[in-house]
Amino acid sequence: MLKSRFSLNSSECGTDEAGRGCLAGPVTAAAVILPEDFKLDLLNDSKQLSEKIREQLRPLIEAQAISYSITHLDHTVVDEINILNASIKAMQECILKLDPLPNYIIVDGNRFKTINNIPFSTIVKGDSKFLSIAAASVLAKTYRDEYMNTIHEEFPMYNWKKNKGYPTVEHREAIRKYGASKYHRMSFRLLPEQLKLSFD
Repeated sequence: MLKSRFSLNSSECGTDEAGRGCLAGPVTAAAVILPEDFKLDLLNDSKQLSEKIREQLRPLIEAQAISYSITHLDHTVVDEINILNASIKAMQECILKLDPLPNYIIVDGNRFKTINNIPFSTIVKGDSKFLSIAAASVLAKTYRDEYMNTIHEEFPMYNWKKNKGYPTVEHREAIRKYGASKYHRMSFRLLPEQLKLSFD
C-alpha cells in the first residue's frame, strides 16, 4: 500500500519524469501536492499500470490534487544539457509552478538539485512507495504520451503513437530507413552501429 507522506509537512509534493530513455521527443515531468486524505485504489507506479488505467486515473488525480503541474523539455534541451540535467530541470520547473509552493519535495530516483532552498528527499522506486510520486508518474506519462501521439501525425513512419519514442526494434528500423527526424535526440545512440543519419 502506498504511503501518503514521507515527511510531516502538510504541503509535501511528489515529482517524477517520463521519457528519460527515449530516442525522440521531450522529457516530461509532473509535480503534485495531494491532500492528506487522498485515496485512489488503483494508483501505483505508472509503469505497472495499463494505458487504459492511466488514462482513467489522470482526471481523478487532477480533480483531487491541491495543485499539480506539467513541464515538457524538448529534445534540444536534452541534447544541450544531457538527459539527467534535463530531467532535474523539468522537475524543478514543475515545482515552481505549483500553488502553493511545497514546503517539502520527494523525488523519484536518486538525483536532484535543491530549488528555492526547499528541503527534499530522493527515493529510489518512490513511485511504488508514495502516493504523490505515483500520481506524478501517471501525469508525466499520460501527458508525454499525448505529446508523442501529436507529433506522430507529423512523422507516422516512426510509429510514435505505439512506441512513444522508446528504442524498440521497429523504431530503430524506421530510423535506419528514413534517418533522424527533427524530434530525435542527436546526443543519443539512435542506432547500435551509430550509422550516419540524415535529417528531415
